[in-house]
Amino acid sequence: MRSLLQINPVLRVSTSTGRIMQEIGVMAQQKGWKSYIAYSKGRDGIKKPCQSQIVPVGGLCSTVWHGVETRLLDRHGLASVNATKKFVRQIERIHPDIVHIHNIHGYFLNYKILFDYLSHSGIPVVWTVHDCWLYTGHCYYYSYIGCDKWQTGCGHCPQRGEFPASLLFDRSARNFADKKAAFTSMPRDKFVIVPVSRWIRNEMSLSFLKEYDFRVIHNGINTEIFNIYPSQAVVAKYGLEGKNILLGVASIWSKEKGLDDFIRMSELLSGDEVIVLVGVKADEKKRLPSNIVGISRTENMHQLAELYSAADVFVNPTWQDNYPTVNLEAIACGTPVVTYRTGGSIEAVTENTGVVVEQGDFKGLLDAAREIRSRGKAYYQPRCREYAVANFNKEDRYADYFQLYDELIEKNR
Repeated sequence: MRSLLQINPVLRVSTSTGRIMQEIGVMAQQKGWKSYIAYSKGRDGIKKPCQSQIVPVGGLCSTVWHGVETRLLDRHGLASVNATKKFVRQIERIHPDIVHIHNIHGYFLNYKILFDYLSHSGIPVVWTVHDCWLYTGHCYYYSYIGCDKWQTGCGHCPQRGEFPASLLFDRSARNFADKKAAFTSMPRDKFVIVPVSRWIRNEMSLSFLKEYDFRVIHNGINTEIFNIYPSQAVVAKYGLEGKNILLGVASIWSKEKGLDDFIRMSELLSGDEVIVLVGVKADEKKRLPSNIVGISRTENMHQLAELYSAADVFVNPTWQDNYPTVNLEAIACGTPVVTYRTGGSIEAVTENTGVVVEQGDFKGLLDAAREIRSRGKAYYQPRCREYAVANFNKEDRYADYFQLYDELIEKNR
């Protein structure tokens, strides 16, 4: 019986990586595999139910100390020594056929110790790239500030204060060298990197990992939950009757996600247009003008899908992104997307599913939204839905992973 070990700091299905990891684990078991999931006990405690066998790593003390080393010394990913050594012994006992990494930044693993073991273990490794941390000296995104130091070696990091923030030291040049040494120690025939967008794959072709095998596998969504729904109830709930709805959704709003762009856009709205933002915190609501409706969170995914369905257009003014799931969810609910030409945000947008404008052109976003509205939701809705079903189904994307697992196992027999 084949076995799969996945690694990610969080297990919770309320997080995208936790959900993806658990659902891949379910599919593994359906295929007759043993499924193991390693995660940060200090971050998530003991989380049940989980259909896979869980492998808690570290504890609260090791997580807190990892945070101290990160905040003071810029040593993210270099603490948790004992926790990682214990985890390596667990990997040896499990002896998986495949190790699938999602994220290892998250205050719970020492990547030097982990990759020293993996590079000599003979176990094939798949690493899904959800952000840019693995090939930079510090940050997990750099697009907003336009930094390209990661291409040649970091230092004097302009984002030292951003996640994973360091208050005292800038170790970015040394971190870059440490990561390069650790991650490139993997044999090329046993290491496949899976960027979730073509954009980040192109970025990584300029990184120290450029010689490795890349296979782009886009994230998928539940196309049954995110579907086309009647919208009268949710429109009435939020007092949106008679309005042309421009919807934005984010788990955390920030300048990078385009909150300021929405506020500037609101000054250009006509009387029958309204912006609706989901994921807005209480203090952010105070900043919003009267023609922006702020919703802290929807009660459930079904209600969020109703909002997507009710919107005339989904607006995503993101300044840095890999492959935003919100675009997929909106399109699956029959609503076209207008977005900046940012990272992988454009990769779900076709002439039948939306419009792309240049980064920072918030007036262009509004013009594109009005152009879509003039063409009519009835034109876009069936085309969006058809495209989503053909391209975004999560089971299809997970099947791509198992095809890759099989290929690696056969190649390394």
